[in-house]
Amino acid sequence: MKTLLKVMLTIAVIFASTFVLGRLLGILTEENVRTWLEVTSTLSAISVIAVVVGLLAIDLFVAVPTLTIVILGSYFLGFELGFSAAMAGSAIAAFGGYVICLRWGEDVLAKVIRDDQQRSDMRAAFEAHGPGMIILSRATPILPEVTACMAGLTRMPLLRFAIFWLIGTLPYMGIAAYAGSVSTLEDPRPAIFAALGLYGVMWIGWFVYRKWWMKGGATILG
Repeated sequence: MKTLLKVMLTIAVIFASTFVLGRLLGILTEENVRTWLEVTSTLSAISVIAVVVGLLAIDLFVAVPTLTIVILGSYFLGFELGFSAAMAGSAIAAFGGYVICLRWGEDVLAKVIRDDQQRSDMRAAFEAHGPGMIILSRATPILPEVTACMAGLTRMPLLRFAIFWLIGTLPYMGIAAYAGSVSTLEDPRPAIFAALGLYGVMWIGWFVYRKWWMKGGATILG
């Protein structure tokens, strides 16, 4: 288990460094995202969709304010297009991370964790606890990309990863997109309540899962 947490922490630090760098350079901030979407909304819906999909896709490499992008994108596009764009961009990031780590992750992992048994233990630990992590990964930034990379790194079957990813992502994106679509500049309360509610539910889920995990419960999802 320690090896699993070590690898996940290493990946998380890499993603976090891009977030910090982006903030220091003043790029990909919530203000910038709002400006880009406002500008493209004056052009066409296709332009807004392209920005939403593009921003969420590059989340694999540079941490972006996902919830802000989904809510604002849906404000300009409406629920159906906003939700579709959010799912498309998030899918590109998630499955892109999965494929990259499936293809090249093993060579990197061998340099980080040199002991074969430790790597084997890490895979077993993620096989047991990975499903819960993937489903609840939206509770915090960076974790969705980390779990996607871990799924590829441990060679979790693609269909299995896709199912758990959809279970965690569909309701999250759906609620965020709907809240954005019914919010206005005069009444942003739906978006605010949705953001607070989503994070609250996810954190409660993590708390419950952690308590169950520490009690040594056998994974139902595995």
